[in-house]
Amino acid sequence: KPPPPRGFRGGINGLRAWAVMAVILYHFGVPGFSGGFVGVDVFFVISGFLMTGIVIKGLEQGSFSVLAFYGARIRRIVPALLGLCCVLLVLGYAVLTPPDYKTLATHALSAIGFVSNFKFWDEAGYFDISSHEKWLLHTWSLSVEWQFYLLLPLLLSVVWRWKPGRIPQIIVLLGGIFLSLGLSVALTDRYPTTAFFLLPMRAWEMLAGGLVFILSPALRPNEFSRRWMETCGLALVVMSILIFDMESSWPGWRATVPVLGAMMILLANIQGSLWTGGRLVQWLGDRSYSLYLWHWPVFVALVYGELHREFWAVAIGIALTLILGDISCRWIENPSRRFLGQAKSFRFGAIVVLALLVVALPALTVRLLEGVGGRLPPIVEKVAAESNNVNPRVKECHADKGNISPSCVWGGGEWKVIALGDSHISVVMSAIAAAQESAGVVQWSYSGCPFILGMKINRVNVGKLGSDYQCEGFVEWAKSQLAILPPQLPVVMLNRYASQAFGLNEINSASERPRVYFSKIHHRTSPEFLEEFGEHIVDTTCEIAKQRRVYLVRPIPEMGFDVPKTLSRRLALGLREEVSIPIEDYRKRNQWVWAAQDAAAKRCGVRILDPLPYLCDASRCYGSRNLQALYMDSNHLSETGNKLLTPMFQSVFDESR
Repeated sequence: KPPPPRGFRGGINGLRAWAVMAVILYHFGVPGFSGGFVGVDVFFVISGFLMTGIVIKGLEQGSFSVLAFYGARIRRIVPALLGLCCVLLVLGYAVLTPPDYKTLATHALSAIGFVSNFKFWDEAGYFDISSHEKWLLHTWSLSVEWQFYLLLPLLLSVVWRWKPGRIPQIIVLLGGIFLSLGLSVALTDRYPTTAFFLLPMRAWEMLAGGLVFILSPALRPNEFSRRWMETCGLALVVMSILIFDMESSWPGWRATVPVLGAMMILLANIQGSLWTGGRLVQWLGDRSYSLYLWHWPVFVALVYGELHREFWAVAIGIALTLILGDISCRWIENPSRRFLGQAKSFRFGAIVVLALLVVALPALTVRLLEGVGGRLPPIVEKVAAESNNVNPRVKECHADKGNISPSCVWGGGEWKVIALGDSHISVVMSAIAAAQESAGVVQWSYSGCPFILGMKINRVNVGKLGSDYQCEGFVEWAKSQLAILPPQLPVVMLNRYASQAFGLNEINSASERPRVYFSKIHHRTSPEFLEEFGEHIVDTTCEIAKQRRVYLVRPIPEMGFDVPKTLSRRLALGLREEVSIPIEDYRKRNQWVWAAQDAAAKRCGVRILDPLPYLCDASRCYGSRNLQALYMDSNHLSETGNKLLTPMFQSVFDESR
């Protein structure tokens, strides 16, 4: 092993080890590491400290070059990232279904372009279940750091030219910290995905590290104070790992706890510390970047194999992470850094461009070819394609922004039936229309918005739907339209009530955060809240029933996993069995809805339409039949699955004659 570079700080290397192991153990679900994601925040502080140090030292010595700075960052980050993407694309060709392979290729392009934080911000939240299947999700933090690296030297250089010295730099960094932290605190609760993924809400963590570097010469604590400072800082980081979890709004003000801890450890600057100087800790710190790169794909592989909750599989996954991280560090990261460090400017640029193209061109090809079909057995690809077998008029007819429905008519020009609800009514529209050729079914649907009078949206929990989300406006609009329509038009209502009561996560999720409220906001689902919710379902239904017939559809079973992906992956492994959930799981999640619907039927004579005889048997509810997926994802029926309900909807038209 070569000697450490001049000025090497073992304490920083040790802190990297703590940070990367916190992230790894958190992602693998090891008990006691519920807040291990704070390791990324610690990495941000370290990056800010080191990068600010490089820039400030160069400016003070009159030798700083922005291009040389960028070149050093490329040597440090790009080779190992490209190696990871290459391996995943090669393995993905052999085992991934076309939709999954296309997604991987898309994410590889965003990763090597250092814009993956924008890509994942646009797709879903970091803690969402669907994110556990994204092979390159963890590259979001690399993109944030790279964007910071692009801006930091320019900012500090401009300030230096305006007025040399550290005082102006301190003023600028403090201003940036307060502005960025203020944005983070302001947006974390209301727009959590935006605050989590985007640089403006994360920059303060890196700027905090930079502030430590600039202030450290003036702050020279004695040995005793430094020891206590390191111990207290580490205690803050460990406390963050123990007390925070995926339910904690993040980053926001809570992120100040691990950030402050990391700042204290950096300021203490203790070499050979008991906490950060051990041989194992230094070994992990040396490989922290490669360990970070490889741990997440290993975990996703366990998710694909449905092994991520098996103790033995998790243990093997962590061991494999250590092995792959060591290989990546020894064979890619260190050799490429030395090789590129000796290359002249033109040769360096040519090598980097060529290496990027080696990944980018195949990834682009995979994306353009829609995941390269024909690689796997036909039944596997047919099942995987069910993800795209959706309502053909969804973009035209289903509202997700604003508060007005397009009022699309299915099966005929004359209005005969009104279909009202959220996305669950949207995906069965063709099944309702198929119950009668000239049906004339009018679609009024809005994403994530059950039709319930008096319902208010808890904006803290709407995620990235943001300010354009106008559920209350849609409900009021539909109410006003019902008031003026002829009373002979019946209404069919189908809503995913459980997601509003328990949160957007699926069955077996730890989340129980209501997205709506009535008289007061509830931060956790309780019997009191469910009772109030049920009363509003009854009141809303009976209000409509005063003028017209109402048909209430029992809730569609939610599988809790992506059906086409899960079934196709099992088939690819040779497992030929239907996917399903125990019917008791369905009843546990929806018994309060059934009680409310039964009460409405008793009080005001509404009709109940029950999909369970078509989707379930006495013990289980099925996501597939004859190895054909019935859902397009975890809870929405596909065009294949919804046709099973056509006989159920036939009664609506039989009574209308």
